[in-house]
Amino acid sequence: MVDAVPLFRMEGMSKRYGGVQALDKADLIVRSGKVHAILGENGAGKSTLIKIMSGVVAPDEGRMLLDGQEVSFASPAAANVAGIVCIFQELSLIPDLSVADNIVISNPPTWLGMIDRKAQHAIAMEALQRAGGADIHPMELVKNLPLSRRQIVEIAKALARKPRVLILDEATSALTAADVETVFGVLKRLRSEGIALLYISHRMHEIAELADDCTVFRNGRRIATYPAGSKTGDEVVELMIGREYSSVFPPKLDTVHRSATPVLEARDLHWMQRLNGISLTARAGEVVGLGGLDGQGQRELLLALFGVLRGVSGAVLVDGVQRVINGPRTAKAPDIGMALIPEDRKTEGLMLPMSVRDNLSFAAMSQISRGGIIDRRAESAAIDRMIKLLAIKMASPAAAVGSLSGGNQQKVVIAKWLMVGPRIILLNDPTRGIDVGTKQEIYALLRKLAAEGAAIILYSTDYDELIGCCDRVLVLYDGAIKRELVGPDITEHALIASALNIDHKEAVA
Repeated sequence: MVDAVPLFRMEGMSKRYGGVQALDKADLIVRSGKVHAILGENGAGKSTLIKIMSGVVAPDEGRMLLDGQEVSFASPAAANVAGIVCIFQELSLIPDLSVADNIVISNPPTWLGMIDRKAQHAIAMEALQRAGGADIHPMELVKNLPLSRRQIVEIAKALARKPRVLILDEATSALTAADVETVFGVLKRLRSEGIALLYISHRMHEIAELADDCTVFRNGRRIATYPAGSKTGDEVVELMIGREYSSVFPPKLDTVHRSATPVLEARDLHWMQRLNGISLTARAGEVVGLGGLDGQGQRELLLALFGVLRGVSGAVLVDGVQRVINGPRTAKAPDIGMALIPEDRKTEGLMLPMSVRDNLSFAAMSQISRGGIIDRRAESAAIDRMIKLLAIKMASPAAAVGSLSGGNQQKVVIAKWLMVGPRIILLNDPTRGIDVGTKQEIYALLRKLAAEGAAIILYSTDYDELIGCCDRVLVLYDGAIKRELVGPDITEHALIASALNIDHKEAVA
């Protein structure tokens, strides 16, 4: 039976940022004890909608109703008091504080005017238990936790506020498969307790497993609301992008000369028990994938190749010549020509308060400068070329990169490194948290760069990406390459079996 009065309703919501209409008379109904998925491309209005709902920004027009009564929130704290809590894609944790400090930071328990550490510890333990993070010590500093465990702490922080409506914005994008399964169990329990869950994700299989209802947004407007499972995947994507859905992955072109000297070669790389004798090659025109379960050394391998890690043993060769790459400055120099697209665009890839123009120029200063002076004409030409190549949507190049949608921010990260003119491109899960339309554009770009002679190494946690994008896939397990898959052998079955370190013949049998 449908509730006579929904727990929460938004009507006629509009919001404009300068010349950009982020929301255009949008509406939404959220019901108790339901998981409501919000779908749409980056820039469709999803983030603005939940920022209004959670008190981060004020709408230009429209109204919100909670339990049938009109409400407005001047701040996130006011929304929290009303029971509306949001977990944003960008973590809000303070790295130098403990897990417990972060969980109760907005309302710490006190005794005689001082923080009650015993009560704080108990609150944190309960919240972590509910969030599936019972193994996380409340006194551990957040900066010492891997990204996936920080995300669990972020969820625990939200649960400690006793939400009636819990909004999750790409909350599983940084989680391992095991963590996602744990979080799903938590969310299903919260649903059974009557909490309303608003779930934003670009991972369609998560929507299929978790959601009760779905709403699609496009260009700031609500396009459709329907029961989960009532539409095919292609139908949903067509609603999201507003055009007929075509094949996700561009065709692979066999342009690699196997007898040619590899552009990049690694021999017997070791580092801190995380890399255990890794050897690989990447040739011009080739997309080499890194597969395996998350945390098996893939990220460390990319950092080692880019010269970020200290104490790496083994050899790295470029064009058949051994090179000492002791830092990003050396790696991106023209004689090596390497670029690394990092995992976390917010903290590792961009300077959010700075303009799109400044972010794009930063990595290529040596290429656009003469005698220490920036050649503004060369800079503008290069920036215009990158904006056009990646179809970056923004008010202007002078706009703060933090004002862009997540997909366009990711395009800026990629464009920044393409400004260097790299021959070797390392990508660390580059489409995490990106909508399907932007993913297609990135896949096409990777294939175009490969066709132009770049050697590409792609780490992805998405098996479909490895299958659709890569010419070869190296599957890592415990810091070592356990199997190489080539061409038609790159299948989901083979990737999973290899990732679990199961003998393939045994798995097939």
